[in-house]
Amino acid sequence: MIRQTGIVKTNVKNRLAEIRKSRGVGASDLARSVNVSRQTIYAIEGGTYVPNTEVALNLARELEVTVEELFSLDAVPQKSPESLAVEVLSAAAPAKGQPVRICHIGSHWVGVPVSASPYYLPEADGVIKRTGRANGRADLVVFAKEDAAQKRLVLAGCDPATGLLARMVERISGVEIVSAAASSKLALTWLREGKVHIAGTHLEDPATGEFNLPFIRKEFPDEEFLVVTFARWEEGLVLAPGNPEGIGKIEDLARKNVRFVNREHGSGSRALLDKRLEEAGIDAHRVEGYDRVAYGHLAAAYCVLSRDAEVCLATRSAAQTFGLDFVPLHSERYDLVMRKRTADLPATQAFLDVLQRGALRRKLEVLAGYDTSETGALVA
Repeated sequence: MIRQTGIVKTNVKNRLAEIRKSRGVGASDLARSVNVSRQTIYAIEGGTYVPNTEVALNLARELEVTVEELFSLDAVPQKSPESLAVEVLSAAAPAKGQPVRICHIGSHWVGVPVSASPYYLPEADGVIKRTGRANGRADLVVFAKEDAAQKRLVLAGCDPATGLLARMVERISGVEIVSAAASSKLALTWLREGKVHIAGTHLEDPATGEFNLPFIRKEFPDEEFLVVTFARWEEGLVLAPGNPEGIGKIEDLARKNVRFVNREHGSGSRALLDKRLEEAGIDAHRVEGYDRVAYGHLAAAYCVLSRDAEVCLATRSAAQTFGLDFVPLHSERYDLVMRKRTADLPATQAFLDVLQRGALRRKLEVLAGYDTSETGALVA
C-alpha cells in the first residue's frame, strides 16, 4: 500500500472530491481501487499531497476522466511591470502611453520614443505612464529592464541611413543601436550632457566652410572626443514625382502656389535653408510653411509624399525612400561624434568595426545615394 509521506504546499489544484462524489464513490472504496490509504485520498482532495504519476493515472482511470480533468496547475502570478524614471530623448514633449526603448548610460536611464509603422507595432521596452514636471522627465512602465541594460548604444542624429548601419551592427555583433531622432545641435547637446553615446552631425561653419569640428570644439572645449565620418550626402529640394509645380531653385519657394515644410531649429537643413534664402534676398516670411516643422529628413519628405507640402529641404536618401524627385543644392559631410572613453567600450568597437565594412558602403551607395569614400575615416 502506498502511503502519504508528508504534507507539502503545492500549486496543483484538483477536482478529485468533486468528481468522486459525482460518481457516488466513497473515499475508502476509491483508496482500495488505486492501492492507497483513505487518508491519502483526503490529503489529495485537501490539496496537501500531490500523488505520483502512477497514482494520478489510476485515479483518472477509476473515475473515467482524464488526468487533466482531475489535476491542474494554479495560474502563475504575473510579475507586475516595473516603474522606472527616465529622461526622454525627444525634440517633442513626451506623451502618456508613448512606447519607448530604454538604455543605461553612466548612472542614469534614458528613454527613446519609437513610432509605429503603418503595419507593425514598434519594438519597445515600456510605455510612458506619467510625464514629469521637469522637461523631458517621465515615469515608465517597463517590461524587461535587465535586457535593456545589456549591449546597447544610443545614437542621436537625423540621418535616416544610420538605420542601415544599426541593423548591420546588430546582425554581426549583437550590439543593439537605439536611434534617437534629433537635429545636429540637439544631438551634440545630448552628448555633452551624457545622455547619448554617439551624436551625428552635419553642421557647417559659415566662416570656414568646415563641417562639424568648429561646433564640436565649442561644445567640448576641455574633453577628448572621437569624430568619424559616416558619409557625404547631398541636400536639396524634395519634390513630388515629375515635379508638377516646376520647382528648381530656392527662389521658387517664395511663389504663391508653393507650400513648404521646414525642419526644426538646430538642424543643418534649416541652417542651409536660411543661408540660401539670405543669399537669394528672400525674407523667410515670404515662404509659405516656413514655420511648419517636420522632425527629420524622412518626416519632411513624407509631407511631400502625402501632398501636405509641395517641397521640403532634405537628403537625396529621403527622396529616394519615397520615390520623390530631388534637386541637389549642397554636399555635406555627416560625422559621428563620441567621447574617447566611449570609443573604448566593446560595444562601440563593434560599431566602429562595421563602419569599415565594404558591405555597408555598398548599401549606403545604392540605397541612399551617398559618397562613401570617407566612410570610417577618423576626422579627429
